Amino acid sequence: MTAPLVWAENVSRSFTSRSGWLARRAEVQAVREVDITVGRGEALGVVGESGCGKSTLGRMLLHLLPPTRGRVFFDGHALHDLTPATHRRLRARMQMIFQDPYGSLDPRRRAGEQIADGIIIHGLADRTEARARVADLLQRVGLDPGHGDRLPHEFSGGQRQRIAIARALATKPDFIVADEPVSALDVSVQAQIVTLMAELRSSFGLALLFISHDLHVVRHLCERIAVMHLGRVVEEGAVSEIFRAPAHPYTRALTAATPSIHARMRSRNAMLSGELPNPAAPPSGCVFRTRCPHAIASCAESVPALRQIAPGRRVACLRDDIVAQHA
Repeated sequence: MTAPLVWAENVSRSFTSRSGWLARRAEVQAVREVDITVGRGEALGVVGESGCGKSTLGRMLLHLLPPTRGRVFFDGHALHDLTPATHRRLRARMQMIFQDPYGSLDPRRRAGEQIADGIIIHGLADRTEARARVADLLQRVGLDPGHGDRLPHEFSGGQRQRIAIARALATKPDFIVADEPVSALDVSVQAQIVTLMAELRSSFGLALLFISHDLHVVRHLCERIAVMHLGRVVEEGAVSEIFRAPAHPYTRALTAATPSIHARMRSRNAMLSGELPNPAAPPSGCVFRTRCPHAIASCAESVPALRQIAPGRRVACLRDDIVAQHA
């Protein structure tokens, strides 16, 4: 693996919520004791069902959300312990692409102005140079450089996401978190955006955290995958290994729903049953045990540690026999 650019040590994040104004407040653990690294120039996919903590983890790695516990580092800097000046300087090197291409752009401001914002705010160029960079970025993302004067409503959804990508690239970042960037787009457009992101990542040497519920998309863009369930990472490894032999029962359930994998993975035991548990009242022990076809009594008593089973491969499961059958 390449030298880490971003890493998190035992990070957790909790929120307080309630279902109604008379309801009792409940603490929700969105992310639970996660250790994760992203190497320089590496693409790491974070996958899992909705509500598993993927987006919260991504925002913590950018320090848009501070961890409740644990620490996040960027290029050797502890993000929780920065001076305002250092934080501002590092902010230009960390950017985000949001899920909704319609909501992430200001409808009242021209596309080129929004792409140039980061350049101007961080003092990376004067306005003349910024305009030239905006035109270049629009061309790099497959849009007409002259369309920077248009308003967001004059673009399609796929074109808006290209503008959002250009805006993220404007400050010449080292690290980008892409939070479900194709899930709101038509299927016909998704492949174009994924291909574009792969080309730009290679061209700019970017480290990328790509968040998705779609393993098929992640498979074509990332070198490694971290699988999350109810706030915890339950499996992590190289894309090729995860798809060849998913070791955790939850990972096997996710890959069983992916059209392009080998038919032998589509066993009835691999399919998910039941609903995702309430994160405000999670199961004891293993968070997957209530949906796992291999759960035994000890799964309710102990939280499985994420342990190494091979170089670069980690799994959190108490059933060594089940892991060994598939790893």
